[in-house]
Order: sequence, then C-alpha cells, then structure tokens
Amino acid sequence: MSHRQVSSQSHPGVSYRHAAHRQPVAAAVPRTDYMLAHAGRQLRVGPIVFWAAVGALVIMATWTIVTATYFAFRDDVLTGLIARQADMQYAYEDRIADLRATIDRMSSRQLLNQEQYEQKLEQIVRRQSALESRANAIQAMPDSIITGSTKSTAREQSRSVPNRPTPVHDKSSNLLMPDRGAGRNLNVAAALARLQASLDRVEARQAESLASIEERYDAKMRRIRGVLAELGLDTARIATRDSAVGGPLVMARLPSHAGSFEKHVQRVHVVRAQADRLVRTLSSVPLRTPVLGEPEVSSGFGVRIDPFVRAPAMHTGMDFRGDTGDPVRATADGNVTVAATNGGYGKMVEIDHGNGLTTRYAHLSDIGVKVGQRVRAGHIVGKVGSTGRSTGPHLHYETRVGGDAVDPRRFLRAGIRLGARH
Repeated sequence: MSHRQVSSQSHPGVSYRHAAHRQPVAAAVPRTDYMLAHAGRQLRVGPIVFWAAVGALVIMATWTIVTATYFAFRDDVLTGLIARQADMQYAYEDRIADLRATIDRMSSRQLLNQEQYEQKLEQIVRRQSALESRANAIQAMPDSIITGSTKSTAREQSRSVPNRPTPVHDKSSNLLMPDRGAGRNLNVAAALARLQASLDRVEARQAESLASIEERYDAKMRRIRGVLAELGLDTARIATRDSAVGGPLVMARLPSHAGSFEKHVQRVHVVRAQADRLVRTLSSVPLRTPVLGEPEVSSGFGVRIDPFVRAPAMHTGMDFRGDTGDPVRATADGNVTVAATNGGYGKMVEIDHGNGLTTRYAHLSDIGVKVGQRVRAGHIVGKVGSTGRSTGPHLHYETRVGGDAVDPRRFLRAGIRLGARH
C-alpha cells in the first residue's frame, strides 16, 4: 500500500489531488508529485514531466495562434512586404537616376568647358597669327620700331602649363582632361588668361609703334614745311617730277572688313608718302654747301666795299675761298642752263632747280657740265678758279628765287637744320 492515496471523483473531468504522507521516515527525501485524475483514473507525474507537458502545450498554443494569425493576416503582410520591397526598389532606382543625371551633368559641363577652352585657344591662335602678320608689316616699314614677336608669349604659355605642348603649334591638344579635376581646369584657364594678357601687351606695343612712326613722319613734315616757309617757299606750290616712274592708276582702297590696325597702317603709308615727297622736294632746294669741308667765307651777301672801285656795291652772293682746282658741287638737283663765260662772272655754271629756284657758280677755272645736262646734288660742275672779275681763286655762289638774288645763308642754315649740308 502506497503512502499516497487517490480518491475517485464522481464528476467527469480531470482533477488532481496533492497528498503527502507525513510519517517521518528516517532516510526519505521530501518530494512533491502531481496527481492527474480523469474518468476515475489517477496518474501521478513528477514536476519535470508536468512542466514539460505544460511548456509543450504553451508552445503548441502559441504556434497555433501565430499560424492562425499568419493565415488570417497573410495577405496584409505580403502586401506590406511587397510594398516595402517596391519602395526600396523605387528608392534605389531614383538614386541611380540621380547619380546618372549627376554624371550626365558633369560630362556635359566637362564637354562644354572643353569646347569653350578649344574655342578660346582657336581665337588665341588666330589672334597670334594676326599679330605676327602685323609685326611683319610694321617691321617692313622704313625706320620702324622693333615691336617684338608673339612667339615669346607662346614660351610664356608653355612655362605656365608644364609638360604640355604649346597650343599655338598643337591645335589638336586636349585642353580639358576630365580625370585631372577642377584644379587642372583652373590651371588651363589661368594659362589662357595669361596668354591673352600677353597678346594684349603685344597688340598695345604694335599700336604704339604705329603711332610713333606716324608721329615721326608728321614731325618730319612739319619741320620741312617750317623750314621751307622760313625760306619764303610755298610747299603747296613746290612740286617735283619723278623720273622713270609710271603705271596704271589704281586708287588705294581698304577692304570693307578692314579693322582699326589696317586703317592705321594705311594712314602711316599716306603720311610716309607725303613725307617722302617733301624729302624729294628738298633735293631740288639748294640747301647744301657748294664745296666740301668747312669753307672759309671771304665775302658775304649784301652791301660791301667793292675791291676794285673801293666804293659801296651790292654783292649778290657769297665768296668761298679755295685753291685753284678744288671741286665745286651742285647744291641741289636741277638742269644746267648756262655753262660758259659770262662777263664779270668769268666761267660760270647756272642750274635751274625748278619752282623758280636757280643757283650760280662763278669764277671757275674749269667747267665740267654741259647745257641741258641733268645733275644731282653733289655732282661736280666745275673747279675753283679766278676767272672774270676776281682778285684770287675763290667760288662766287649765288641763290636766286624768281630771278632775284637772295642771301644763300638762309638756305645753308636751313640745310644745317635738316641735316643736308653736303
């Protein structure tokens, strides 16, 4: 007989009763059991088995609830998962689209910058070529100022952008490398800006050179006109006839697309032509001395005591003391009108320089030209002598305007001012 007794129950269902035998047992260990009763039957179980069964029932109940909830709300859960997946996909697609748009913008900007740099480089190349042509045109002018070459700017550009070919000589070079970043672009832009500034300086120097050349020609013409005006000569009436020239008449006209530089060059050419014509006019004005070196003037122009009659008389020229046989030279271009003995002048040569100007060379020991002969300034027309009304070897030199004798010193001083003494 067990120490625990189980009583039957009349009602249906499961019941259990907890019983403990309280008789002291010396060697027994206290123990708690669970009694399950169902339909008059009793089942004794230990606490481990009991709680294991309870845990299993709880797990099964939880699993049943979860399963029922899943099947009850499966469509909503799936819909939510799908919607979440769709949102994530759309978010990724939007991000990818934004990245592509950013890349496209960067590529477009890079291409645009590259095109702009290439256009700027092409403009610089064309401008440098034009400046080189202008420099050649300026240097081809007489008395032009050396304005330098734009090739130095190319070297400057090459120094500013290391390890790159000079853009002037390599038009196909790629100025904008996308993998070098914005810093490289800024370097190229700065190099182009420096090259532009250097070309601006070259262009400014060329403009200054043209202005200086034009000013020199203007000053030269003003000086010549001033000297001729002091001599009583009207520059508007003085004309020269160039020999051995000709050709069809083609008026000088600038093209319609000519710029300020071409117009300035045209003005310089016109001023130069006018100055050259005035210089050629001076060649027919007796501004030079008829003898070489520093001649000694023994008698000047004007009233003097005549050496023969010892009374006041008008001296119509200047006497240059010299030795017999010293060369006598024409003081300007002209045609010989007299080459013979002429009374008190002795052996005399007269030259017509045009525009009413004539010169006379008297007391010659020998005549070296003929009537009608064309002579240039400096041409030997005879030799110093003492023929005619003379007290010794010397040259009697006269300058006449419109047939009237004038003081030759005026013309000689003008020649000194213009640098045409001999």
